[in-house]
Amino acid sequence: MVEKIICSAIWYKELPTPIFRPRNIEDGIVFCGHRHLHCIHQMHAMTGKNESQTGERVQGFLTNTNQFVDRKEGAKIALESGQIERLRFSKTLLFSEDLY
Repeated sequence: MVEKIICSAIWYKELPTPIFRPRNIEDGIVFCGHRHLHCIHQMHAMTGKNESQTGERVQGFLTNTNQFVDRKEGAKIALESGQIERLRFSKTLLFSEDLY
């Protein structure tokens, strides 16, 4: 199976850890959405916290193999799988706008 990016995600490393999470994440919680802003809105709706209250976090993506990847790894996956032809906003980082 070719690994592909399925959606934007943000890993909040210091928020409580749920039972179900991406297979490569041991602590924290990952919110996913069409764009990263959707992830932020979900986190706020679920916790009542603002971004400044969440501690360490990483913006990235979820893949079809249920892994969280950061923007750099996301770019590599999207390019190698043929999901995108080029990065439009950075030389090394994937943005959701590159996908949609």
